[in-house]
Amino acid sequence: MRTPRKHRTLSVLPIGLATLLSSLILTGCATGPAGADNDPYEPTNRDVFDFNITMDKAVARPVAKFYNAAVPDRARTGLHNALVNLNKPVVFANLVLQGKLRDASVTVVRIVVNSSIGLGGLIDIGTQTGIPAQETDFGITLGVWGLKEGPYLMLPALGPAPPRDLVGSGVDIFFDPVTYVDFRSKFYYVGGAVVLRAVDLRARNIETLDDIERTSIDFYAATRSLYLQHREALVNGGKPETTPDDTDP
Repeated sequence: MRTPRKHRTLSVLPIGLATLLSSLILTGCATGPAGADNDPYEPTNRDVFDFNITMDKAVARPVAKFYNAAVPDRARTGLHNALVNLNKPVVFANLVLQGKLRDASVTVVRIVVNSSIGLGGLIDIGTQTGIPAQETDFGITLGVWGLKEGPYLMLPALGPAPPRDLVGSGVDIFFDPVTYVDFRSKFYYVGGAVVLRAVDLRARNIETLDDIERTSIDFYAATRSLYLQHREALVNGGKPETTPDDTDP
């Protein structure tokens, strides 16, 4: 059995990145045993986790700190809003597939309002006017249909990516309108958007992740638990399943 790792820094590149950061923020530091019984590749996953930690320390965290220092807060907020708005067509498609037509219609309103009055999403008019924001993806859609996560996996650079979420991330590409638009600089646009999302997410959560790192006895187990609890909550409409062993945030 491996000795639990202490004082680690989180890997920050997409697929599992956005979900893991969201789960860390929304559920705080409380962790139950979630995922402990469904991690058959734990030794390998821990090795990959260590690799991701090294990448984060060497590249992602320094870049994020520089970004926070060099770019004005208002500009960072506008970029974040625009990146979120760009992903809303994916959210809309999945809400339709989940049969949540009311939420899907609200998402359309957010897209229209933020893309027009909000200057392409730079200003989050939707939130300012009380239009609810939705979070979902095809991995969650599969979960709503009854498909389980599968064994927990940690992938190099990508972070947590159980089979259901990994497949879901691939399918979500086809829900993005940009996939079907052909223009000369498309490669650079898509690549730039991926990099900007990673930098934005890491930069917005430096202190949060540092705090969790300091308070986690076993950071690998903590992130695994938070990730799976958050995904389960999204599948269940915002309410995670509870067991007698679960602890409150």
